[in-house]
Order: sequence, then C-alpha cells, then structure tokens
Amino acid sequence: MYSLPKNHFLFSSESVSIGHPDKLCDYVSDSVLDALLTQDPDAKVACESACKNTLLMVFGEITTSSQDIVYEKIVRQAIKEVGYDDIEKGLDYKNAVIMVALDQQSKEIANAVHVEKIDEDVGAGDQGLMIGYASDETEELMPLTHLLCNKLIEKLHDVRIDNTCPWMRPDAKVQVTVEYEQNGTQIKPVRVHTILISQQHSPDISNEKIAEELKQHVIKAVIPAHFLDDNTVYHLNPSGSFTVGGPCGDAGLTGRKIIVDTYGGWGGHGGGAFSGKDPTKVDRSAAYAARWVAKSLVHNGLCKRALVQVAYGIGIAKPLSIYVNSYDTAAEGYTDLDLQEIVVNNFDLRPGMIIKELNLKRPIYKKTASCGHFGRNDPDFTWETPKDLSHAKKKL
Repeated sequence: MYSLPKNHFLFSSESVSIGHPDKLCDYVSDSVLDALLTQDPDAKVACESACKNTLLMVFGEITTSSQDIVYEKIVRQAIKEVGYDDIEKGLDYKNAVIMVALDQQSKEIANAVHVEKIDEDVGAGDQGLMIGYASDETEELMPLTHLLCNKLIEKLHDVRIDNTCPWMRPDAKVQVTVEYEQNGTQIKPVRVHTILISQQHSPDISNEKIAEELKQHVIKAVIPAHFLDDNTVYHLNPSGSFTVGGPCGDAGLTGRKIIVDTYGGWGGHGGGAFSGKDPTKVDRSAAYAARWVAKSLVHNGLCKRALVQVAYGIGIAKPLSIYVNSYDTAAEGYTDLDLQEIVVNNFDLRPGMIIKELNLKRPIYKKTASCGHFGRNDPDFTWETPKDLSHAKKKL
C-alpha cells in the first residue's frame, strides 16, 4: 500500500469534453458570439444557452449592427461540430428543437457602458473581481494537474475525430490527481497518483476494451512516462456502461464549468463565466488580462507562482483594486507590494486598453469553449504571450 511522505500532498483537477452538456452550451454561446463579431466587431453580446434532451435554447441580450444573422442556423451548426448527429449519442442537430430568446441590451446598462468616450476610457460592463494565476511547474506556466486534464480531453477529442477509437461519443470527463512535494514555499510535482476517465461510448464495446484503448491511445500519449509508475491508480469508466450522454444524460447550461475553464482549482476564481460574452464584459477580458499579468510575472522570473486579482465597477474604466500574491515565492529582493507596483506601472487594465492590447474584438472564442482558456499554444490566445518586464526589474 503506497503512503505519502510527510512533506507530500495530493491535488486533483478535472476537465470535460466539448460534448459535455455544459460545454456544448458554452460552445453554442461562443459560436453565436463569433458569428456576430465576424460582421460587427463592436457587437455587445451576452448570450446564454441551456439544453436538455432534444431542446436547446439560446437567450440573453445583444446589441449589434449585424445583418441577416440566423441564430437557429448557427446553433444547429455548432451542435453538428460538437458531434451530435444522432439522437442515440444524446442529440441530433438535424431535428433538435431550437428556441431563441435574444433581446436588445437594456438602455440603463448601455448608458453606463457605451457612452461616447475614447476607446481607452470605456467603462467596465459590470462590477466584479477577476483572478489570474500562473505557476512555474510546467513550461506553459500552468498547474500540472489541470494541464494534464486538458491535454487528456484534447486527445480524447482527437482519437474520436480521426476514428482511432470509433466507439467514442462526444461526452467525456477526466480527473487527474498529482502528488506534489513541498519544501517551504516551493512545490514540485512528483508523480501522477490517479487518472480517472469517463468516456461515453457505443453499446457494442466492452469495458475491458475501453480501458485498454484509453491507456494505449490516450493516457500513454499524453502523460509523460516519468510521472507514471506501478502505484498510479486508473479508474477508467468506473461507473460501468456510459452509453447515454450529452443532453439526454444531463441538462446543460452556459458558464457552469468555470473551474474547468481556468486553473482546475488552483489560485482562485472571481465567479464570472466567460462564454457568450463580448470582450467589454470584464468577466472575460479582465480574466484574460489577469492571466497575462500573472504569466508575465512568472515568465520574467519575478516569482515562481502568482495570483493576480483585479476588481471593477460598472461604467468605471479604472480597476477599483489590484492585488498580487506570490505565495512567498517572489525573487530575492522583491516583496508582493513590489510586484504589485510593477503590475500597476506596466499594465493598463482599463477594459478598453485590455481589448486593444490583446486584440479581443476578433471571432476567436468558440475554440476557447473546450480544453480551457489558458495554457494553450495558439497565436489567437494573445493573453498567453508574456510581456517583457526586464526593464522593470530592480537594479540589485
């Protein structure tokens, strides 16, 4: 029986596939957003989605100059792209019941946010606090637990799409537990303790075959060999049969997987969801900026871990507060207050400037709806490119 050394601890993160009902709703909402931004980069969008059985509903507030947007067509195409083309899988894009309830944004909110100002002084679309996080434990400066979860989900998608595993269906969940070693304020991942995968499947395959193929085509392809050992625990479709999935297995809602979207439980979360919101909504844009700031601090060697919190008030451009926590890992000669001062002096976190510097008015959002919004090597994810802060370092 394996037992943990005294200075070791376990931490778990989870992720879900694009076919999970909640993620399907995220993808639909962001598909609507992208369609609107393609025609009108200044569109103001707050689009929510919900699904159950054969019903999918999109609802919310939209202000746009876009013409000839057929929301039902966008929704059906999104369902098709996710892989739901047969009711036996959980939904069929061809005959799903689509309900649309999208109205104009309220004049009170519009007056607070869209007043005639230069772009840099556009007020925040709502109050709230947003959190960014980064850690030097991986090349991507993401926590290993969550990075592995998202990579497993990505691989599950790939082997389903390329027909390596034709028995797979769109719905899936994974969870990874990593054993960490802690010495003072320093943490280091040592090994993968447990891997849990629940993958929806066709009824004509055995649990034994599922486990075999998940290990061969997914786990071994994703988890570095040095993190696996004879004590690693595998739970592969532990509930047994998983043929009923998607909206037939569970209801779905936009914004219900915010920890999956971010850091897998590390750092923190302000509570706001991302999908279906245009970048004037600081729930989304400021969370991206906070990640950009945290990653820049770690990338520049100013600390080994960083949590950055930014808070806003509706209609107010400047953040109400900025907070930096390095978990006592700041470089020698620096305090968290020093790091906070570097952030204030080198990042303009007004919503208009975030949108401008990160180029957020592009239709790039539906691909964020799966495999997380952070830690991905994609040129469209501008918030993942650290800012050079070498000029801001102290002369010690």
